Amino acid sequence: MEQTTTKTLPEPRTEAPEAEKPRPADSETVFRRRTSALRTPRVKWALVIAAIILVMGGILLWRYFSSYESTDDAQVDGHINSISPRVSGTVVKLNVQDNQYVEGGAVLVEIDPTDYQVALARAQANYQDAVATANGARVNVPITSVSTTSQVATAGASVENARAGVQAAKQQYQAAKAQLQQAEANNARAQSDLVRYKQLVDKQEISQQQYDQAVAVARVSAAGVEGARAAADAAQQQISQAESKLLQAAADVRTASTAPQQVSAVRSKAQSAEALVAQRKADLEQAQLNLQYTKIVAPVSGVVSNRTVEVGQNVQIGQEMMKLIPLNDIWVTANFKETQLKGVKVGQSATIAVDATGKKYKGHVDSVAGASGARFSLLPPENATGNFVKVVQRIPVKIIFDSGEDKEHILRPGMSAEPKVWIR
Repeated sequence: MEQTTTKTLPEPRTEAPEAEKPRPADSETVFRRRTSALRTPRVKWALVIAAIILVMGGILLWRYFSSYESTDDAQVDGHINSISPRVSGTVVKLNVQDNQYVEGGAVLVEIDPTDYQVALARAQANYQDAVATANGARVNVPITSVSTTSQVATAGASVENARAGVQAAKQQYQAAKAQLQQAEANNARAQSDLVRYKQLVDKQEISQQQYDQAVAVARVSAAGVEGARAAADAAQQQISQAESKLLQAAADVRTASTAPQQVSAVRSKAQSAEALVAQRKADLEQAQLNLQYTKIVAPVSGVVSNRTVEVGQNVQIGQEMMKLIPLNDIWVTANFKETQLKGVKVGQSATIAVDATGKKYKGHVDSVAGASGARFSLLPPENATGNFVKVVQRIPVKIIFDSGEDKEHILRPGMSAEPKVWIR
């Protein structure tokens, strides 16, 4: 019989879950130590203090970042004076170069002054001639006043004399008429006597001598009539002459009565001459200014830039020759977002970091622009159209450096800057 042997298979090993694995002795000890350490009062207070420090640090950081407004859209700005001539001419001398510093009042460019010297001499001659003419016209005013006053008095006296002459002539005419009548009466009687003597002589009742005497008397009487008539006619002519003199005297009175107008006319001529003097004086002063303008001086102290003029060049009035930048009057133009301007006020202090120098400068807010930068652009936005998109606008803010901050005048317009305006 075969003997059978049975093998006993090993029992399968069952491992406990990882969570149920027993902790090593050292790990368990560390865990317990840590747990017990966290439960100690010292650690609890340390954690509380750390949390308080973190909260306070957060608050301080929040207060710091909310205490200012800053922007990197800013640049140093300043005046850029354009230098141009006030008279035209040829440049004969150039005294500056690009990037040269000049003091205010220094001569930058000189223009040929020959033409303006000639114009000045002509203006001086015209002024002197006008002064001489005005002096003569001024002297004529009292002379004309006195002469016209004398003419008035003389004309009045002439009128009175002429009236007296007319009256005397009329009286003489009346006397001549009376003498004529008397002569005519005597002549009539002499003629009648002659007729009677003729009859008597024909009858030989009187002598021929008596008749001849009667004839002579009649002739004399007739001649007396003619003489009296001529005297009467002459007296009548004297009346006409006297009346003519009266009319002439009246005309002289009317002429003399225009004395105030004559004096006014002479005074007006004198005033016109004085006005011409003023005009010639203005021309003379303008000629002097034009000669002075041939030397172009620096209006302020600054640095010469962008010089375009050369010696021998013919320049015209208003033509730009160079630019002058005063470095002692600069500021920062900061373009803040409109949402940043809630706390920005005029007078607030600012800290300005300039990239070119790596330094920080102190300043203060001077003013806020009256409109956004977009309003001053070549093509401002039209929000009335249908494609409106809200965009945060930027408002220029002018920040002025405190006095003495840029003692060496290193800053230049156009440099990038990053200002911080302290609003709290």
